This record gives sequence, C-alpha cells and structure tokens, in this order.
Amino acid sequence: MGMQTGAHIVWDWNGTLFHDNDAIIGATNAAFAELGLDPITMEQYRELYCVPVPKFYERLLGRLPTEAEWSVMDDTFHRHYTEHRVGCGLTEGVAELLVGWASGGCSQSILSMYGHTELVPLVRGFGIEGHFIRVDGRTGPSGGSKAEHMVRHLAALGGVEPGRTVVIGDAADDAVAAQHVGARAVLYTGGSHGRASLEETGAPVVDTLAEAVAEAGRIAAA
Repeated sequence: MGMQTGAHIVWDWNGTLFHDNDAIIGATNAAFAELGLDPITMEQYRELYCVPVPKFYERLLGRLPTEAEWSVMDDTFHRHYTEHRVGCGLTEGVAELLVGWASGGCSQSILSMYGHTELVPLVRGFGIEGHFIRVDGRTGPSGGSKAEHMVRHLAALGGVEPGRTVVIGDAADDAVAAQHVGARAVLYTGGSHGRASLEETGAPVVDTLAEAVAEAGRIAAA
C-alpha cells in the first residue's frame, strides 16, 4: 500500500469504524418526533446532515432550534442512540485493516465526537483498543466541529507529524478538522454524508474502508 514508518491514521468512529447508520437514523427520527417533525430516510439524512448539528436541524425546521428545543432534541437523540447502538457492529473488514496498517510500521488513533466516557468502553468491547495509540471522544457539549478537538488530539499523541497524518472519516467536518491541523483526509461514503457533499471538500472520496486505507498509504508516502 506504499506505507512508510511514521505514517499515522486518525480514524473517526461513528459511521466509519462503527457501522451505526441504523442507530443514527432511529435516534434522529426520535428526536424529530419531539418537535413534531416527520421522520426522514437515511438518504435524506445523508443529503442534509451538516456540522454544527443545529444547522442540520435548521435545514429541516426552516430556522435554528431554540436553546430549549436543541436541548430536548440532543438529549432525546443520545438516549435513543444508546438503545439502538447495541444492534450495530464494526464496519466490514475493520479488524483486518487495523492489523494491516500497523504491520507496515504505522500508527493509528481514534478521534470521535461521540462522548469520551461512552466511546472508550465501546471500542474496548469490540477487542480493538490495542490497535490504537490513543482513543479520544468528545468532552464538553455536543453539536460542534471536530477541528479544535483534532488540535488537542494530535498534540497529545506526541511525535506524530501532521504532514504524515491522514484523517479517515465519513463527514465533511473530518476534512475540515484535518485541514485545520495541516493533515490530509480521506472520506468514506458509507456513513453520514452522501458522495456529493463529501466531494465538495476536495478530499479523496472512497466507497470502502479498504480503499480509504490504501489511499491513506499513498498520501503518507508522497
């Protein structure tokens, strides 16, 4: 795959390593119901979803939700997501890809906007925690961008060069976060965003995580 020692992948979790589309759409529609909104399909979700998340709701409501509405919807989403996620698993081929990347002398970590206290035991429960030099979830309020979290994540890794780092995720915000720290991104179509919105970022867009890892290897070796 053209990998070189020193290359690093920062993996996204939801919609990337963790195939939780069913949980996401189920929890989203539960949150919509709190405001009397009609349910949406996964295809509509991928077309409309954006960060910060209140802007996503604005596209559906025609206005930004009030602070009280956002609080209700956010709490409802997370409560229902926790219930739905138990039926979800890792994206196909993840375990083999993690082993393969490490075997080339490369490192990897996870940075997710899912809450840190929920993320760590979830990763550990799948038996893959040992593949990562660091696992970071969101601390603080939900709904924001990953960019500033990426700054702290790379700083905490120590010795990982942004120029040899590739962020693999399923959202346009992953590309924004990568650019913010001087890294590159590869975006995966199997999660929260449709291909069209991902391509608008200018980052490479792929349909499988195997393609994402191969592209990350080429980027890091360039």
